[in-house]
Amino acid sequence: MHVDHLSYACGPEGLTACADRLASQLGVEALDGGFHPRFGTRNRIIPLQGPRYLEVVEVLDHPASDKAPFGQAVRARSAQGGGWLGWVIALDGERMSAFEERLGRPAVDGHRVQPDGTVLQWRQLGVKGLQSDPQLPFFVEWQSPEEVRPSALDSSVELVGLELAGNPDRVEDWLGGDPTTLMPGLPLSWAHPSGQPGLASATFDSATGQVTI
Repeated sequence: MHVDHLSYACGPEGLTACADRLASQLGVEALDGGFHPRFGTRNRIIPLQGPRYLEVVEVLDHPASDKAPFGQAVRARSAQGGGWLGWVIALDGERMSAFEERLGRPAVDGHRVQPDGTVLQWRQLGVKGLQSDPQLPFFVEWQSPEEVRPSALDSSVELVGLELAGNPDRVEDWLGGDPTTLMPGLPLSWAHPSGQPGLASATFDSATGQVTI
């Protein structure tokens, strides 16, 4: 398992302006990712050294966004002004099956239609956990080949710090172990504010220097 991507919900400025602002801070360009028909959302992609990427996501005025947990989560975060939505861990098929058993529910199919019409496919699990406790990651199992995934895009930007606000024991229980043991080299630290738990900040090494968002 490894951190596959970070998800950032855009605020009132809209998807393009939000993604361009974040990409500018990192000295790169954001790419049009396409839309998620099942979730009622669309995104832009900021490639990272990897295999990882940063997803900036926006909810659409579409019935799917009212029904799908991911669309609901994006809408709620954007309504709060936008910001970090969560972190996402990639699993292989065997581990996804184990998490399905642990969480007592099946993964759901997801896909994204890219601007060129090609379709990326995966299975995901745990968005309802994110909705109830934003410090918790959710999980993806990619169905599309590695070379076409957004995490395969070349980038000079490296994720070097991930700060969570909340309770380390809660995350350890969710994952079934210490995240830094399960994912060696994970640059994870903890903040303990009085507010809502969740992904507090991410720090990147980039051509413009070290940047914390």
